[in-house]
Amino acid sequence: MTEASAFLGIFLSAFLAATLLPAQSEIGLGYLILYTDHSLGLLIVFASLGNTLGAVVNWLIGCGLAKSVTKLEKIQVSPSYQKISGLYQKFGQWTLLLSWLPIVGDPITVIAGIFKIPFKRFLLFVALAKTSRYLVVAFLAENFSFVS
Repeated sequence: MTEASAFLGIFLSAFLAATLLPAQSEIGLGYLILYTDHSLGLLIVFASLGNTLGAVVNWLIGCGLAKSVTKLEKIQVSPSYQKISGLYQKFGQWTLLLSWLPIVGDPITVIAGIFKIPFKRFLLFVALAKTSRYLVVAFLAENFSFVS
């Protein structure tokens, strides 16, 4: 496997894993760390970049949903919607630190788009969470593998 194909493969795997499509990238990253001599740092960078960009797609989907749903006047003036929106604006950004979690992480990024978390803040929190996960995966693969 060439270095370019490994980096492209982990990028695409991580990108798909961050969307609402069912996919996983941690196993691929672990495999590449254990069985290739490719740069550990670049593998983490490509995985993190792909996963973060996949989350951006989710955020954009959420923004699109918000535009179509909030056009309904009943929703806009609903006290429940106003309360939830206000709470999410105040505290919801912190949920993005959980965007690395399986199953619930991807919907969190869509919800951030629905409630219009500013893009720069979204990107910061998501990139931090997703990169941290890949750093942990790399650490585990390097230090606790049974491969000699």
